[in-house]
Amino acid sequence: MRNRFLAFLSTAALAAAIMILGPASVVGQAPSSGAKTTKASSWKAPRTPDGQPDLQGYWTNATRTPLERPKGLGTKEFYTPAEMAENQRRELQRDAKALEGRGTEPGTADDVHYDFAQYGLDRGQNTIAWDNRTSTIIGTEGTIPPLLPEARKRADDIAAKQRGHEFDGPENRPLSARCMILTGYEGVPMLPAGYNNNLQIVQAAGVVAIMNEMNHSVRIVPLDGRPHLPADVHQFRGDSIGHWEGNTLVVDSTNFTARNSFRGSGDKLHVVERFTRVDSDTILYRFTVEDPETWDQPWTAETAWSKVDGPIFEYACHEGNYSLRNTLHGARVAEEEAVEKKAGK
Repeated sequence: MRNRFLAFLSTAALAAAIMILGPASVVGQAPSSGAKTTKASSWKAPRTPDGQPDLQGYWTNATRTPLERPKGLGTKEFYTPAEMAENQRRELQRDAKALEGRGTEPGTADDVHYDFAQYGLDRGQNTIAWDNRTSTIIGTEGTIPPLLPEARKRADDIAAKQRGHEFDGPENRPLSARCMILTGYEGVPMLPAGYNNNLQIVQAAGVVAIMNEMNHSVRIVPLDGRPHLPADVHQFRGDSIGHWEGNTLVVDSTNFTARNSFRGSGDKLHVVERFTRVDSDTILYRFTVEDPETWDQPWTAETAWSKVDGPIFEYACHEGNYSLRNTLHGARVAEEEAVEKKAGK
């Protein structure tokens, strides 16, 4: 079944998962603000008919680099070439094991349902740009700043209100369990998650559309200079408006809601994203987030998106929403059993 967004985007069919078969692609260090490759520095971006840099195509934001730097690395921002070679050796060894089937890796169970390699969804089957960064968050800290006291209290209050009522009704379930928005995939900023990390970019005069493979949602970014929505209007993915700075697409997003929190953020979240195509196969994606009610300072991350083959096929969260119904039905059964047990039946 073709997705309803197909006609609007004028692209090929949408899909639930891209099966990119074959071993992981090693393309060297992902271009970054600190180290551009020779290829990137001499390459000229193609242009759309209206003269803007052409970002169109199918991409993946899958990466081997963690968002936050592992604690043991301290302030180390980059791996040495020797360390990168060892990291690649270990990862490719892991990839080969994964392709042998579930249960070949230490600590895994022999469960075909969660054998991502069988379905072409293992990270070793993705095109991924290797990056010598120790974390996608840039700077010596390499970690998300601690939550402010008011942010911790906000999270605690939400958890306390929900505690014991998690299965009262559909409104008590997380947004992702209700297939309204898959947190971690469809949000802003755009970070990779467990699988289905592909995206499609389509451009037209005055607008850019970005489609996520997961939940096949389409984010529309107008470039016509309009203002943001009124401050009292909040949306799950905020309100995005864009403009060009040279060859870089800059997208400014506000009007978020704490109902779809990003790492503990609230309604005051502000995200600025920068998309720069640095060669034919790579988009450098960089974002800065700030929220005066969540962190005491902004923080920035950077990663490379790699070009992949399309199309993207339609994704179904769970057909007919039976999963949500079954979850709530199971809760009602458990409640009845508890009452019977208390009554001594």
